[in-house]
Amino acid sequence: PADDSYVSQARDKQLISEVLPLASMKPVLAVRKGNQKKLNNLDVILASDVKLSHANPEAAAVGKLTRDALIQSGRWDAFSKRIVVQKPTVNDVAADLQLGTADAGFVWDVTLKQIPELEAIPAGELPAAKLSACIVHSSKQPTAALRFARYLAAIDGGAKAFSDEGFTAVDGDPWEPTPEIRLLAGAMLRPAVDKTIAAFEAREGVRVTRVYNGCGILVAQMKVDGAPDAFFACDREFLDQVGDLFGEGTTISSNQLVILVHKGNPHGIKKLKDLAQPGLRVGIGHEKQCAMGVLTQRTLKEDRSTEAVMKNVKVQSPTGDMLVNQMLTGSLDAIIAYITNAAGHADRFEAISISIPCAFADQPYAVSKKSRHRYLAERLLESIRKHESRRVFEQNGFTWKAK
Repeated sequence: PADDSYVSQARDKQLISEVLPLASMKPVLAVRKGNQKKLNNLDVILASDVKLSHANPEAAAVGKLTRDALIQSGRWDAFSKRIVVQKPTVNDVAADLQLGTADAGFVWDVTLKQIPELEAIPAGELPAAKLSACIVHSSKQPTAALRFARYLAAIDGGAKAFSDEGFTAVDGDPWEPTPEIRLLAGAMLRPAVDKTIAAFEAREGVRVTRVYNGCGILVAQMKVDGAPDAFFACDREFLDQVGDLFGEGTTISSNQLVILVHKGNPHGIKKLKDLAQPGLRVGIGHEKQCAMGVLTQRTLKEDRSTEAVMKNVKVQSPTGDMLVNQMLTGSLDAIIAYITNAAGHADRFEAISISIPCAFADQPYAVSKKSRHRYLAERLLESIRKHESRRVFEQNGFTWKAK
């Protein structure tokens, strides 16, 4: 489509899936070279008997874009009275101007570069049209279609052709038949995203190298090795620690700290302070290695039970899964973990809610400012935001927060 308004329409009708931006162009008011009628601006045209050719707003992007802009500025009624013919395409409008059957008309700036017999006159600032390659839902070959679309958008592929023809091409990803991006993600997110990422790889024909670990460990790694293409953090605090490396994160979900105990709650634990019972074996997240550990310490401090509970802490782990495994073996009596860590263990554990506001964490996804494949990493984000992905997050105990 020659304008992103048509992308919106296609989305609303559920006709398209992925959208890859390619380039942009601007509408200009054109006349024949030499401008014999001395038409200096749009106001002169509206005050004269100039004959206008205009692309049909219901059929052509340039007609729709200029009509909407003129309506907004209050000039459409006067402009429409000067239209002597409506044409189905911008090329037909340009042909009318070349033949002299019309005095002026809106065409694209790239049209002028292709037709030297025409020139532009001032018409005020008009919005640019954004061109995209859209993969249709009914495609039988989506992977091949996406590969072709990626080539069209590539800075060293189709973008050069668009620039040569006068378009403003996007600063696209470099062309690779099978590109690879690297994602660092909090360990607790693995069950919620791994299948979605695998499906994304298969559909796009790409590779996504995933590294799951405690967010504290991942942040320390990034401070040494630099940013991956994308970071999916367990808590916004960890994204903020490397915020200079990434764009603004998109919040996908929320997770809640709970106390996990064995089925039947044999120690009668009802609140955080109960974890200070003599002889109780408690496990928590490591404060320096994971978001869960930071959140746990913050929550204990708010509850004023840090000193009492920490006396019973036998294990501090970088991930909730490790704590769960020790619960399953019976080496711990209780752990402070995420509600998502209890998913799949309802027959073994009970979750006791912690009713303290700071016991909640949001999970943001952010793309590196220096990613070579920024657009691909952003499309992965779009896959994670889809309805199918939402169901998996909610099945694993997360609260969905993405729009």
